[in-house]
Amino acid sequence: MPIYYPDILENPPNAWTFTYGDKDVMLYALGIGLGADPMNRDELPFVYERELKVVPTAATVLSSAGVGRAERTPTAAPREGWRQSEINYLMVVHGEQKVELHRPLPDYGTFTAEMRVVGAYDKGPGKGAVIVNETVWTNAKGEKVATLTSSTFARGDGGFGGPSDGAPEPHVVPDRAPDVSVDFTTRPDQALLYRLNGDRNPLHSDPDVAKAAGFERPILHGLCTYGITCRAVLQEITGFDPSVIQSHQVRFSAPVFPGDTITVDLWRDGNVISFEARVKERGVTVIKNGKTVLRA
Repeated sequence: MPIYYPDILENPPNAWTFTYGDKDVMLYALGIGLGADPMNRDELPFVYERELKVVPTAATVLSSAGVGRAERTPTAAPREGWRQSEINYLMVVHGEQKVELHRPLPDYGTFTAEMRVVGAYDKGPGKGAVIVNETVWTNAKGEKVATLTSSTFARGDGGFGGPSDGAPEPHVVPDRAPDVSVDFTTRPDQALLYRLNGDRNPLHSDPDVAKAAGFERPILHGLCTYGITCRAVLQEITGFDPSVIQSHQVRFSAPVFPGDTITVDLWRDGNVISFEARVKERGVTVIKNGKTVLRA
């Protein structure tokens, strides 16, 4: 099925209730490499239930832990004449991700999430489309906890007649040497561990699937690389205090292979942290236009 515009912007939002606990929080932290040195007292609070801290980017997985599509229900009936859009998921890649925290994430709780399509941009026939989704968490009091914004580049779905302009402009990193750079060496089994957070796409675990997709071996989840860039901000900027991070956003530009060393370059300008990430061994930038906003 094709993309129908503007019907895609009128998709009834999907809502679901989810619960997470300390095991989910610690598994995410382990999945992005925290706790590799059990004597590191700065990292231990992210992987040990005593005085547990939550990595802000864990919001990308906690709302889907144990929740399948069957548990997600539309919040309203579609209007008469509305047409269901469908994209070619075999031609989809994750384009951008942002997490905005309206309050620091607790280490456990039950929340409601509501997801809707907030943008659809047509790059033209043969050039693909960009679909933007927004997911909002609320707590039992109805207060906003987090807003997650993600863009999907649907390579096979251009030419549907939607606007070509209007998508948010990417953050521009400073044109100067980084203020600090830090290396993180991923484990050869990093993707096998990270997938236990919920994303079991075989592209990250099955050599045959990876080969069919054009990769020499399974690739690391983009959201794992995303989490590693947040880890860099925690380590180099905030003194491992997750409560001061208000938002964290990136643009994905190339895949990482488990075992790669990821170098994160960071620039600080007041409460705005700019960053990019690269794999030195292969000379490729894997994250562009990164931006973290710290609480004032």
